[in-house]
Amino acid sequence: MNSFDVFFNIEDLRWTAEISAISALVEDVKKAVLQEVLPDVDFLSLNKDFVVNLCLSDDKTVHKLNLEFRNIDKPTNVLSFANIDSDDFDDMLAFDETVELGDIIVAFETMKQQADEQEISLKNHFCHLMAHGLLHILGYDHMEESDRLEMEQIEIAVLNKLGIDNPYQE
Repeated sequence: MNSFDVFFNIEDLRWTAEISAISALVEDVKKAVLQEVLPDVDFLSLNKDFVVNLCLSDDKTVHKLNLEFRNIDKPTNVLSFANIDSDDFDDMLAFDETVELGDIIVAFETMKQQADEQEISLKNHFCHLMAHGLLHILGYDHMEESDRLEMEQIEIAVLNKLGIDNPYQE
């Protein structure tokens, strides 16, 4: 891997008002995720540049995308659209110098509501959702119980690197 960049777009100004130094947070989460998954995600060992697009948005936008792509008529905290799921992904790996891995969209209101309900900081919840989204982009999922447990263990390890408590503890 030559580089791994996260380009982000802030669609809702509440993001920068509520979470300071968000670009540094994104960088920290990215580094922690890569430290955890590097040996296991084969394509990251290729001599390529990788890009992920992050959109810091709102419930209205995420609701629309959730309905359009997942047929679920409500907002959610984070959506990930992973190019690894595309039929063209192997061609991208073979022929493109820069490989776009996909898109992550986070809904501000849902994230804030969940943080309030769980009595955790917005910053910590954002780091969790960012790690979760990146893992999806890199090919992890939680459709099967064993996959869910693996993904949760990676998230716990990533958050631990960032000094954030295990979000799955009761």
